[in-house]
Amino acid sequence: MANYFSIFLVAVSAVTGIVWLVYALFFSPKETLATENGEAQANFTESTDAEMPVFVDFCKQMFPIFFGVMIFRSFIYEPFQIPSGSMMPTLLEGDFILVEKFSYGLKDPVVRSQLIDTGEVKRGDVVVFKYPLDTNVDYIKRVVGLPGETIIYSNKQVFIQAPCEPGKLCERPQPVALTSLGDSEFLQRGIALDTYTEELGEVAHEILRHPNNPSVAYKYDVPQGHYFVLGDNRDNSQDSRYWGFVPEGNLVGRATFIWISFDFDRVEEDFLPTWFPSNVRFERIGSIK
Repeated sequence: MANYFSIFLVAVSAVTGIVWLVYALFFSPKETLATENGEAQANFTESTDAEMPVFVDFCKQMFPIFFGVMIFRSFIYEPFQIPSGSMMPTLLEGDFILVEKFSYGLKDPVVRSQLIDTGEVKRGDVVVFKYPLDTNVDYIKRVVGLPGETIIYSNKQVFIQAPCEPGKLCERPQPVALTSLGDSEFLQRGIALDTYTEELGEVAHEILRHPNNPSVAYKYDVPQGHYFVLGDNRDNSQDSRYWGFVPEGNLVGRATFIWISFDFDRVEEDFLPTWFPSNVRFERIGSIK
């Protein structure tokens, strides 16, 4: 999801606000009142809606709306739709989520420079970020590796080695705990995916693995100011294993809540178009773990 809508909100807020302000200061009709000594005195009261030009009246009415939406979307919460299955079973296609924009810092909505630091990224957070290879695209993954750590992905299990200074004895990589839950309801190429509970720090969440996909060992040294992220659908996710690390400046916010979820199972032969939801998954509404 591109940053164009944020820029649009800033632009229309500025235009409508400036038009209203300039009219009120320089072009609004003034009433003249007589004082006790008979001298004329201008009463700088704002003109009525009937006297105000249509375009100025439109700006006056719309400025609070545009400005409020801009503030809410830029600094508080922003809605996103999940477009793929890379985060199953945590997030499904058709989930509509809220992303907390102030979790890690308040950013300028246009150039996205950091204004205020408000928190730190924690292992296990589900984050939305600007795709490092194309910052006009938003991705959503789970944070696995923090700056300075070494991440090893071997036999489809994550191992984490704490930061180690050169010349000092380093700790051995520690495996992330996994508990098998058996077959899942999700299929890939006609085969049921295996479900596991993975424990990342204080966060316990479910992941999916394809039983027939080969296991390859990889090692990743996470640079300072960057994060290593994975999709929960481990064998069907384009993530840090393939395109690298997420710079801290690319973070948009933390995914916190599913506010509505739809199925889109319609076919071309249906009376309603395929983009129209076929079902509402009320049971999915709630916090994201």
